[in-house]
Amino acid sequence: MGENSSVNLPPGFRFCPTDEELVVHFLQRKAALLPCHPDVIPDLELYPHDPWELDGKALGEGNQWYFYSRRTQNRITGNGYWKPMGIEEDVINNRSKKVGMKKYLVFYIGEGPAAIKTNWIMQEYRLSKSDSSSTKSSKRRGHSKDYSKWVVCRVYERNCSEDEDDGDDDDDGTQLSCLDEVFLSLDDMDEISLPFN
Repeated sequence: MGENSSVNLPPGFRFCPTDEELVVHFLQRKAALLPCHPDVIPDLELYPHDPWELDGKALGEGNQWYFYSRRTQNRITGNGYWKPMGIEEDVINNRSKKVGMKKYLVFYIGEGPAAIKTNWIMQEYRLSKSDSSSTKSSKRRGHSKDYSKWVVCRVYERNCSEDEDDGDDDDDGTQLSCLDEVFLSLDDMDEISLPFN
């Protein structure tokens, strides 16, 4: 993985924000047109880019990439598309108040039913409805862009490899863990004939 030249953090500093920090410190400030220090997360139109092309374009830390993007339903890239996994979680602050939402998406290569599920995952953070209404004051100040439509994204590649023909395309949001997959594969061992001594 190459070095991300757009980040100017001192040696030894790492970017590993919590969900709350991504929403409250970064996304809320961007939506309200307030400065964010350090201003390290770039704006990126995600959907022309495949996830493996993010290095050098988005803020990279380890095997994760962070960027702001406009919220859109069109999640099609040059080689595939991002499909919602059916999982949405509340982002709660330290006072137990809901400050945003986190949606999970998985990247598929190809189109339609012939598409192949990959291990690329995106967590898309958006403001909750009450927080996005605070950006109306910024529109009154003469800014033409609607910053409540911004999301902050975290993209990473899962290490756990899944069988592509396991048929877990259920939209109920459940997925098997790596350990579950190992145990299920042991059931297939019954079908293998071993020579007896």
